[in-house]
Amino acid sequence: MGRELAKRGAAVACGGLMGVMEAVCKGAKSAGGLTIGILPGDDHNEANQYVDIPVCTGMSYARNVLVVKTGRAVIAIDGAYGTMSEIAHALGEGIPVIGLDTWVFTINGTQDAGIVVAKDPVDAVEKAIAAAKSRNTSERRVRAL
Repeated sequence: MGRELAKRGAAVACGGLMGVMEAVCKGAKSAGGLTIGILPGDDHNEANQYVDIPVCTGMSYARNVLVVKTGRAVIAIDGAYGTMSEIAHALGEGIPVIGLDTWVFTINGTQDAGIVVAKDPVDAVEKAIAAAKSRNTSERRVRAL
């Protein structure tokens, strides 16, 4: 995922810790990309070794809002409750969410269509970049009015 984002010129912003966050940063670095880790604590040494810019927040899970607001689109991969929180914040803010093997939400027994499902990492990146570009174009039109 990170490698595909970097190949397309996108920076990676994530929670900056281990697991999927480390894997996406490692992939981005392998393709010469920029990585930003928005950390839960006050110690920049908590960041995984592939984070270029560690941002210490001291905010624990509340940092999820910052992770979401940093990007033009969100790619949710697998995940626990922190990922669910990020998805909810993004959907609430109108930020596009692309999901790869992640949470599914239902409202009154009907699946919410807010998360665009991707079949693999390349598909997720292509959908996220398209959604981010579309969002940028829409916002420019609104500002011009």
